[in-house]
Amino acid sequence: MQRLKRLEEGEWLAQRFEEHRARLRGVAYRMLGSVTEADDAIQEAWLRLSRSEASDIENLGGWLTTVVARVCLNMLRSRNSRREQPLEPDSDVHVPDPIISRETSFDPEHAALMADSVGLALLVVLETLAPPERLAFVLHDMFGVSFDEIADILGRSSTAARQLASRARRRVQGTPVPDADISAQRKVVDAFFAASRRGDFEGLLAVLDPDIVIRSDGGSRRRNITTILRGAEDVAASALTFRQWAGFIRPALINGVAGAVVIGPNGLPFSVMAFTVRGGRIVEVDAIVDPERLARMDFTVLDD
Repeated sequence: MQRLKRLEEGEWLAQRFEEHRARLRGVAYRMLGSVTEADDAIQEAWLRLSRSEASDIENLGGWLTTVVARVCLNMLRSRNSRREQPLEPDSDVHVPDPIISRETSFDPEHAALMADSVGLALLVVLETLAPPERLAFVLHDMFGVSFDEIADILGRSSTAARQLASRARRRVQGTPVPDADISAQRKVVDAFFAASRRGDFEGLLAVLDPDIVIRSDGGSRRRNITTILRGAEDVAASALTFRQWAGFIRPALINGVAGAVVIGPNGLPFSVMAFTVRGGRIVEVDAIVDPERLARMDFTVLDD
């Protein structure tokens, strides 16, 4: 009888936890920019919950959010302490993990991750924030957590937590907001690849914002193409250099914006590209060309 009671309590607790999983995953993904690490943080929260007196927790959602936030904060601090100083300004490019979906059938499981249009461009900016700033901004501005609660997590005053969020907000405000119409975004992206195939330099310039920025994250295996390019002419010239890849494109939604998975001649993904289209022109491109990270990604969502 006692064993049955423990099983019933465990099932009840697991059910309650699942009710909060989507929100927790959204918090962790925005905090870490990594799907794998976000799942690790959620697993750690579950372990802590299972070892606690859950019946004494009045607000389970708030308790779990606090636990996940603290776990993510520790992960960010550990990550930053391991990071070495780059030898060159653009040699430490890191594009966060993408969320890949089909344009024709958006995966409902990604809804919590995609809320608030958390595109790769925004995640790239979040990567530049100090861990406390990132936590304060994500929890308050994206999930409505009070500054008093954030202060408790950080061990600082509510005023200090508010200032951290304010500094982060100023950095984030410069992130370009993509056009809302996905089909219009797709037309611009298709025109980009079509011009690249034709070797049409002027055609490329026509769809690129003059101040476009493209980030290419090749990881340790492709450092030669890990770079940041700025300006329409340099980006167009680079697109022509890689024009042979333009014929192997699988359209996809990348974090809610029009993007593409570029397939190499060997049939394996060569890159994942997210395009930020604003005012009918491409203002940012975030690309992952790291073979190690690509090998860990799940592309089955694009299968017919």
